[in-house]
Amino acid sequence: MDLKSHINREKLPLHIAIIMDGNGRWAKQKGKPRVFGHRNGVKAVRETTEAAAELGIKYLTLYAFSTENWNRPKLEVNALMALLVETIRSEIKTLNKNGIRLQAIGDISKLPPRSYKELQNAMESTRDNDRMTLVLALNYSAKWEIMKAVKDLAQLVEDGSLSANDINEGTFANALSTKGMPDPELLIRTSGETRISNFLLWQIAYSELYFTPTFWPDFRKEDLYKAIIDYQQRERRFGKISEQVV
Repeated sequence: MDLKSHINREKLPLHIAIIMDGNGRWAKQKGKPRVFGHRNGVKAVRETTEAAAELGIKYLTLYAFSTENWNRPKLEVNALMALLVETIRSEIKTLNKNGIRLQAIGDISKLPPRSYKELQNAMESTRDNDRMTLVLALNYSAKWEIMKAVKDLAQLVEDGSLSANDINEGTFANALSTKGMPDPELLIRTSGETRISNFLLWQIAYSELYFTPTFWPDFRKEDLYKAIIDYQQRERRFGKISEQVV
């Protein structure tokens, strides 16, 4: 079945976010080290990004490395950082060719210097592309992001440049890492896990959640199409009743 032809191009989500999970378990099933799974996950990133751009998705956010991931074995963390550098460097040409802008959210200043430099170079190189924005969540956690926003707004109030009475959902959203981006309408998590794992907690308040048992290294264009088709079959009410939505 041609899943792509079943997608309604008039009802595409503007923003899709993905928790890329299952690399380690995928590798373990094959008797390989966890790093083998991360390396094979790069192909899934490439295919998913390409498929999203082809459909006309405007924002794709990938949860690449959380603040909690630093607690993993040092060998795995070092391999992940090296893979990040290698992947970004090799993909810049393809991103530019396809009109994809690269951005990042998270405390990226805490990344290893080499990783940080490659990321900055790639974001600068692709900044004028406007077909789609690919957002990497690196050294990211939603709790960190929310706490940072609270502190930043509190500082503005303390400085006298903002009144506490002027703080609302809009001003708070503008203090987050995702300022200027639409909230994700669709959140996908791979590998069968059914939790959010500290990802975009503010932004996904009304996102549709889609969980698939597929491990991330096996995730392909058809899997993205399935998620979008499922999303398009849902009724999004935002607190209203069905009759009001109609």
